[in-house]
Amino acid sequence: MSYKKLKIWQLARELSVEIHTMTMQLPKFELYESGSQIRRSSKSIRSNIVEGYGRRRYKADFIRFLVYAHSSVDETRDHLETLFETGSFNDQREFNRISEKLDQTGKMIYKYIQSVDKR
Repeated sequence: MSYKKLKIWQLARELSVEIHTMTMQLPKFELYESGSQIRRSSKSIRSNIVEGYGRRRYKADFIRFLVYAHSSVDETRDHLETLFETGSFNDQREFNRISEKLDQTGKMIYKYIQSVDKR
């Protein structure tokens, strides 16, 4: 099976694309500072899932990269909240939608970690 069939990777992929698109609408002064940070952390979610999946024969490595992916969810959420709190990103509906998707991604990764740990 390919990592591309994992629902958590598919969701993380959608999230990284949506965040990338959202950041292109940030004020210029944020585009290369906080915009760059949130793009990198959101892409790190999916990249760590892929890297962990590539090491799935080694349970501890697999879990370690899934934990990194989960941490990147938290980092992405913090960047999103900072952009919203400072007014650089002020679309309440979009903020809520992305926040919910981050919640869903974090929960799915956590459950996946538990599943891998039980194997």
